[in-house]
Amino acid sequence: MSDYGTPEVIATGLRFPEGPVPMADGSVLLVEIARGTLTRIAPDGSLSVVAELGGGPNGVAIGPDGAAYVCNNGGFRWIEAGGLLFPSHAANDAACGSIQRVDLTTGAVTTLYDSFEGERLKGPNDIVFDADGGFWFTDHGQVRDSGRDHGAIYYAAADGSKISRQRADMMGPNGIGLSPDGKTLYASETMTARVWAMDIVAPGELAPPPPWAAGRFVGTPPAFRLLDSMAIEESGRICVGTMVEGGITIFDPEGAGSEFLPLPDIGITNIAFGGADRRDAWITASTTGTLYRVRWPRPGVRLH
Repeated sequence: MSDYGTPEVIATGLRFPEGPVPMADGSVLLVEIARGTLTRIAPDGSLSVVAELGGGPNGVAIGPDGAAYVCNNGGFRWIEAGGLLFPSHAANDAACGSIQRVDLTTGAVTTLYDSFEGERLKGPNDIVFDADGGFWFTDHGQVRDSGRDHGAIYYAAADGSKISRQRADMMGPNGIGLSPDGKTLYASETMTARVWAMDIVAPGELAPPPPWAAGRFVGTPPAFRLLDSMAIEESGRICVGTMVEGGITIFDPEGAGSEFLPLPDIGITNIAFGGADRRDAWITASTTGTLYRVRWPRPGVRLH
């Protein structure tokens, strides 16, 4: 793994950061799930709160209108052990997840979606916009005292006018991303540690799944790792934040195996590409509350 740069600490003291979004001015937006905030990290590492979101803000993406769109999982209970922070069961017995829009100029927060056909969203987690201006998002579900929710994949319009469930009964889908040509949707399941590929047949519409799986099986790590969020390289490789054995697992999109970049945290959750050449990899180490930057050997795909 000598092609990968040495991890550089950009910010510390974060409260379970996720969803990094590199901005044109050199800052990075991310959420602090345990603080309930959308936070900006300046190039010098200083922190400022953009918006108080409440609940459990999780994945973030910039929409075509320049606003930040946030998956809010509704909130966790938290466990602190050995100087590390871990999410536990859902903070609320009833499902209360949502999709929020944040005006980055004013900090105003709007709830776009909190249900589908009368059923509350359980734990929205990760989000990606497509070339048509809509967005895909995962509902990871939550672990509640009564058991674990199943998850689903949704597609929604950015103006709050339409939402559809495109894949139901998944086992905790977490990360979500689009292939460079926009024709394939990838999703990672955390507890099964599997990455799935699904064909997109029309804007916001997935091909029907096979009867035994969510889609085409891409891969699983060769060791005990739980999978979190993802970013896609321009080459098509799928880079997934990896927990327990913390690092980034890089999957071949055609199922030809994976490689692994270890990092110094058991809770590596997210990766996002930025910089002029899209080779700055911004990585959240959530249990230690750290944001890293790693120079990547290949550029990330340009996001919509």
